[in-house]
Amino acid sequence: MPSFAPIRSVERAIDVLMALNRYPVCSLELLYQQTSIPKPTLVRLLETLQHKGLVTHAPQYGAYSLASGVKQLSAGYHGEPRIVEAASALADALTRQIKWPLALAVLDYDAVVVRYSTIPNSPLALLHSTINMRLSLVGRALGRAYLAFCTGEERRALLDILKLSANEEDTIAHDRKAVLATLRKIRQQGYALREPGIRPVSRTLAVPVMEGRRVVASLGMTWIASAVSDEQAVKRYLEPLQDLSRLIGKRLADL
Repeated sequence: MPSFAPIRSVERAIDVLMALNRYPVCSLELLYQQTSIPKPTLVRLLETLQHKGLVTHAPQYGAYSLASGVKQLSAGYHGEPRIVEAASALADALTRQIKWPLALAVLDYDAVVVRYSTIPNSPLALLHSTINMRLSLVGRALGRAYLAFCTGEERRALLDILKLSANEEDTIAHDRKAVLATLRKIRQQGYALREPGIRPVSRTLAVPVMEGRRVVASLGMTWIASAVSDEQAVKRYLEPLQDLSRLIGKRLADL
């Protein structure tokens, strides 16, 4: 819940923009009908929005419409924010149910980067935060889940990049035959686990997040290694993770 009351003037400005977005042009009367904002207030709001380059006004016709400046408002809303929007509430709900923290990661050149985490909702998290943590594509479960399910062409390119990596966890990529065999197994079983020996205090189980037939992210659950074995984790949590991944994919399509 918010800790303070909404700012009414901001709400009204957003209401005006949303109303303008529904019509090619709007008269003051139509905006009043759509928003119930008093006309003198509407005029002040419209003039302010016009000053910011978000609204244009044709006085001779008494018409208002959106200006090209509104495109700046959505310029930052691309793949990553859309994926986080689709996943966050669903991931939070699953962590409240199973208690272990979840993470959502996306590709960033030669690694995956955590863009959302349910650690704040988990009483069992070992780390304070993993947001923006970079994880190996060949050593970490979240990276493997992405690499195993991307296209063959993308996989070959990423493995070529990883041969130049100075990250110790990426040295596995130097043995192309072994890595490809591991990735085939991951595709067959539908999930990835972290390479044994990397941060052994915990383990991670990860699955791909698909938009249609294209992998766009990976979703993982991390647990304390001494509390749950790999086999137990797969048996208990793989199905809920896969269900969540499918729900995220569906929400991505809706968005």
